Amino acid sequence: MAKKTVRDIEVKGRNVLVRVDFNVPMKDGEITNDNRIVAALPTIKYILENGGKAILFSHLGKIKTEEDKASKTLKPVATRLSELLNQDVTFVPETRGAELESAINELKNGEVLVFENTRFEDLDGKKESKNDPELGKYWASLGDVFVNDAFGTAHRNHASNVGIASNLETAAGFLLEKEIEFIGGAVDNPGRPFVAILGGAKVSDKIGVIENLLDTADKVLVGGGMMFTFLKAQGKNIGNSLVEEDRIELAKELLEKAGDKLVLPIDTVAAKEFKNDAEQRVVSVDEIANDEMGLDIGPKSVELFASELNGAKTVVWNGPMGVFEMENFAKGTIGVCESIAKLDATTIIGGGDSAAAAMQLGFADEFSHISTGGGASLQYLEGKELPGIEAVDNK
Repeated sequence: MAKKTVRDIEVKGRNVLVRVDFNVPMKDGEITNDNRIVAALPTIKYILENGGKAILFSHLGKIKTEEDKASKTLKPVATRLSELLNQDVTFVPETRGAELESAINELKNGEVLVFENTRFEDLDGKKESKNDPELGKYWASLGDVFVNDAFGTAHRNHASNVGIASNLETAAGFLLEKEIEFIGGAVDNPGRPFVAILGGAKVSDKIGVIENLLDTADKVLVGGGMMFTFLKAQGKNIGNSLVEEDRIELAKELLEKAGDKLVLPIDTVAAKEFKNDAEQRVVSVDEIANDEMGLDIGPKSVELFASELNGAKTVVWNGPMGVFEMENFAKGTIGVCESIAKLDATTIIGGGDSAAAAMQLGFADEFSHISTGGGASLQYLEGKELPGIEAVDNK
């Protein structure tokens, strides 16, 4: 890749600032899923094993009031990181000041420090989120070199990524490198045939992605709630299914532009109520009753999508095929997962709900790459330049 990585910089004896993505789900002060901490370990271990001092920082949620600080501290994250690394991790409950500077000065080679949630700085004029130049310069002054490993915030122009990078030699960590390699590769130079599968609730969330993929992919398969806006654009009766009335004209334009490149489901699992144990039936997309709503793609659509995927060399999947959180409406998502898992191809899940579905359904190991960033991966798939990646030094 054209960007510097942590392998390209000297870390021994140096203070290495690392922007990680420790924005983990929390409940009552406990971490409910530590995937993001685990994902950062290769970069952290590389720095430590090569004699660097790792100074880690991240955001955690949004900080709107002073009261938010209690539930959004990174202290539990530092504790969990210590367990995963099997070594002490110093936690400093500050984002700047004498206590933080002193703790960094006392670090020895191979030691780790985590400082407090970068969004604590947002209480005073959104200094982190608006990339306050003074804050970026201050954080940069704490280190000798900067490693950005937080793809989840790569689409944001913040002080903790772009601000620091504008003041310090900057390289990508292993996680960011992998995202650039897989998602960037799929957008810029995919192996062909290249098939994209898009699901989730809303067309409006993915307009840019659909438009970009219609230019770059060989086929775009559409499922999930967003399929009904397209079906209605074709003049079909969709009953009480989810629809974005204000996007129907756009859906018509996309269908016209796409020709046979855009593939829609041919059947759906319909029910009269939005609940797992609702009575359901599999029905053609031409036969949805007025009082029914489609909650998953049907078995014939799973077969259709499998045939479209056959022989693909690059597959990008973003968004579940139905209401996968409800077991009785997860079969479409499972079927698509199984079809992708069987391929001899580069297979990429673009973050968010589809990543959660693959992990929850036990398919995580079957994919070439599962993105760690929902919004960032969507914008990357749109072909947009991400500020956090742009700010990394070129080799």
